[in-house]
Amino acid sequence: MAKVPQPPGRRLVNRLSTRTKWLMLAPLSLLIFGAGLCVFSEAAHAKQTGAPFRQWFLWGTYSLILINGGLALFGQAVRFRAQLDYRRFVRRELKKRDREWTGRKRKTSP
Repeated sequence: MAKVPQPPGRRLVNRLSTRTKWLMLAPLSLLIFGAGLCVFSEAAHAKQTGAPFRQWFLWGTYSLILINGGLALFGQAVRFRAQLDYRRFVRRELKKRDREWTGRKRKTSP
């Protein structure tokens, strides 16, 4: 079987740190979500003013795509942030245990 090539940029994204991914995704997702809400209000306005069905239906569909896409990206950003917080917590706990361990070692040494 032939090897399927990776999409362009896949290696770049894999090399990014978790913090960088979070810093990029959080504001971008909120921006997309806000844009989706704006388009949704336009679709509602078009429906109320008597615009043709096709016009407000397509605007509404587009707005739902943006809203759901923004929420999905925001969920991913929250996941990255949780990873960062958990790693920080684990590092602190390990450092604390290491300090306690070296302190006990010194006390028991003659």
